[in-house]
Amino acid sequence: MAALHVAPERKAPMVAVDAVAAEAGRGIVGDRYFGTRHRHVSVQSAEELAEAAAVLGAPVPASSTRRNVTLDHGRVPTTPGARLVIGDVGLEVVRRAAPCRVMETSVGPGAARAMHDRGGAICRVLTSGTIAVGDPVVVEDAAVAAS
Repeated sequence: MAALHVAPERKAPMVAVDAVAAEAGRGIVGDRYFGTRHRHVSVQSAEELAEAAAVLGAPVPASSTRRNVTLDHGRVPTTPGARLVIGDVGLEVVRRAAPCRVMETSVGPGAARAMHDRGGAICRVLTSGTIAVGDPVVVEDAAVAAS
């Protein structure tokens, strides 16, 4: 895993961190969405950020997308029910993440459009633990998770 970001409250700048504590059913401790019903962790892909940057013609920094976790390779599963394990934390995809409108000012005009279908996923935390930069990531297909 490549990067971790949190924001203590809505509209606050994203802060890069080396590790976070995640609580099952609650989210990332210290993040603005901690304690919400389903929006516990947002996950994006560095590969998809690079694709968006190519479309936009400008860099798309991981912190500017307002996502918590940036995977260093591969695409993020967006099918509800798909599961990921990052470090010792289990996550389940709730829905596809739409690009944040704030990107139009934080990255530049056209950024949200460049991120269309590249915004990653919103997940709920299934098992508590720690997520740290460099942790291994295991992706489980939603069809497998349902069986």
